[in-house]
Amino acid sequence: MQRRTLGKSGVEVSAVGLGCMGLNFSYSHALSTQESVKLIRQAVERGVTFFDTAEVYGPYTNEEIVGEALQPMRDQVVIATKFGFNIVDGKMSGVNSRPEQIRKAAEGSLKRLGVEVIDLLYQHRVDPNVPIEDVAGTVKDLIAEGKVKHFGMSEPGAQTVRRAHAVQPVAALQNEYSLWTRGPETNGILEACEELGIGLVAYSPLGKGFLTGAMSKDTKIGENDFRKLLPRFTPEAMEKNQALIDLLKRIAEDKKATPAQIALAWLLAQKPWIVPIPGTTKLHRLEENLGAAEVTLTAADLADIESAAAAIQVEGERYPEQLMKTTGL
Repeated sequence: MQRRTLGKSGVEVSAVGLGCMGLNFSYSHALSTQESVKLIRQAVERGVTFFDTAEVYGPYTNEEIVGEALQPMRDQVVIATKFGFNIVDGKMSGVNSRPEQIRKAAEGSLKRLGVEVIDLLYQHRVDPNVPIEDVAGTVKDLIAEGKVKHFGMSEPGAQTVRRAHAVQPVAALQNEYSLWTRGPETNGILEACEELGIGLVAYSPLGKGFLTGAMSKDTKIGENDFRKLLPRFTPEAMEKNQALIDLLKRIAEDKKATPAQIALAWLLAQKPWIVPIPGTTKLHRLEENLGAAEVTLTAADLADIESAAAAIQVEGERYPEQLMKTTGL
């Protein structure tokens, strides 16, 4: 497995990481703890060194799974987790990045992960009620205390990143980025990452499964699957967005690859400091995703994709209105 460094942070990880949320949270199909542990360890055996979780996934149980799975090879991997939400009666209940809450979350994550230090600690979403300087300052203190190695942010606005970075260098931003979610190209995030030496960790790089080509307007989404709430996963939107799948399939056929591999290879080709973290519950999909690092897209291929994608109007927002309001702050 090829390796990449997240910006100028010195954090070296596998070129493709593993997003662990979906193992037991947010989708209709959840693995048992035993199955999840097995899949994570199979990822390590195949060269993955970067694993992403959060206290709110479960809540809490996802961190416990990741911690158990990676305990035997702790020194070989980078584990990222997140703080930033109130958790009430087992559910997210608004953002909370008050310093005391950050400390409480960090202590909980350390215990559940079974680690002495958190490799990368993200603010999950910006809290408009807490100055970002206070957030960055609290994480800076945790770093000084040896409880955290690196600070990250998820879905912030570019100016917020700059303010935070001035207090405590930001190692990585975790934003949604894929062929059908290209906001980082236009909202200043890629520019800020380039200028400040910050890595970009791309979550949902396969469009929450849609860019694999395995879904269509006829796909029945389970009642417990959070995609049922997302505008892009209505039958009408999926039918219109099929044009993007057709593009990926065309390129994939030429490259003897799969649509998912082309989608990931496209991301990897954008910047050397971008690391996608696709999630999966299946070993064959994990192996398929990791194979993307071996797919080479030429300048001509990338120009072809860019030209064809520019003619496709993606249907539907990526989140409902209330969730969209928590991004880009």
